[in-house]
Amino acid sequence: MDKTLDSNQPNKLHKLFSHLNIPSFIRQEFYQESVRKNEFSLWFICAIIFVIEAFNMARVLLWSTSKLSSLNNRIYFGMYILLIVIGAIWLLVRRPLKRASALHQWAVQFSLTTLMLLWHLALNTYDLYRDPHAGTAVLTTALLALSLLIQAPFWCSILQHVIIYVLFLFIMAPLMDTGSILNMTISFVVAMSVSLAHAHHICIVLQQQKQIVQMNDTLRQLVQQDPLTGLLNRAAVEYRAEQLLQNSERARTATGLTLFMMDLDGFKEVNDRFGHPCGDFVLVETANTLRSVFTMAVGMGRIGGDEFSVLYDRPLTEETALALGNTLLKQLKDIHWQGHPMEIGCSIGICICTQPNYPYQQLYAETDQMLYQAKKNGKGRCCIRKLDTPAPEQTEQE
Repeated sequence: MDKTLDSNQPNKLHKLFSHLNIPSFIRQEFYQESVRKNEFSLWFICAIIFVIEAFNMARVLLWSTSKLSSLNNRIYFGMYILLIVIGAIWLLVRRPLKRASALHQWAVQFSLTTLMLLWHLALNTYDLYRDPHAGTAVLTTALLALSLLIQAPFWCSILQHVIIYVLFLFIMAPLMDTGSILNMTISFVVAMSVSLAHAHHICIVLQQQKQIVQMNDTLRQLVQQDPLTGLLNRAAVEYRAEQLLQNSERARTATGLTLFMMDLDGFKEVNDRFGHPCGDFVLVETANTLRSVFTMAVGMGRIGGDEFSVLYDRPLTEETALALGNTLLKQLKDIHWQGHPMEIGCSIGICICTQPNYPYQQLYAETDQMLYQAKKNGKGRCCIRKLDTPAPEQTEQE
């Protein structure tokens, strides 16, 4: 029984430590979110500092009978100026700091808040030194306010609170009774818990946002993909081609594109002889062959039952286009199903368009006509056309 408990202990510790670490895939987003949130909080904190400390300085200079002649007033006055300087440092560095990385920006923010905590610790210590019944409201308020307003990674928050607590025990605790020390200890625990809970909540939110983005990307791919072959579907091919043809930024340097359309010859006989599982296998192998042949294509899709298309974002030479088509015809003959050569044939229509603004539907119709011509000429061959003049509709409009 004892051995079982001992063996479970490392697992529990590992689980605890895992909860106190920011997952690597959201670490950058965590720091960016922390910088954004902390910047707003520091603006708010600095505004409060300037108002309150200006009032305190006026109280010393205008309403105190001894003004700066007493040591006590000079100490308080110096402390007020010091906190204003800390706030002013933030206002001076925040704009040039924006050029730094999110991690460096956060480090500066966190350092300034730590200085603010140390300032409140020092002021509260002096209050207790002067009056043992002064209480710890100054430090307690600062602890809770910064734990709510400032966002930090788990271990940094723990380290900050532990260091301030140790300093509290050495500096302030000797001036306090046991009950006050206990209350202050509880305040530290609560402040640290709030800070850790806040960081944990942000991590969960960021992970959920990341998962939603990944799910949306996956769904977008599923919507665009043919489920059997993994190629683009008909609508996705059309959309990609239209984007290439109509993109005004690209149109200034683009010289057109090339569209291939393929139709397997005798695919119905394959299904009838070997069954639909064999037919699906042939379609998948055809898709893999397309990927191996048309390595530089920007779009590749299954646009019908046994029809495929390949898109290049530039006009190929007729020699290159025919060479690619003939390579495909040869490699398709290597497809085997359970030891049986399929001897897959294919007819290919090719259009090389040198007009960037050519309408896709017109380009598709011209390429489909070349595919029909290839089938009419005996199948298992390529027919090619070069479109180097504007489409008829464009000519009429001009």
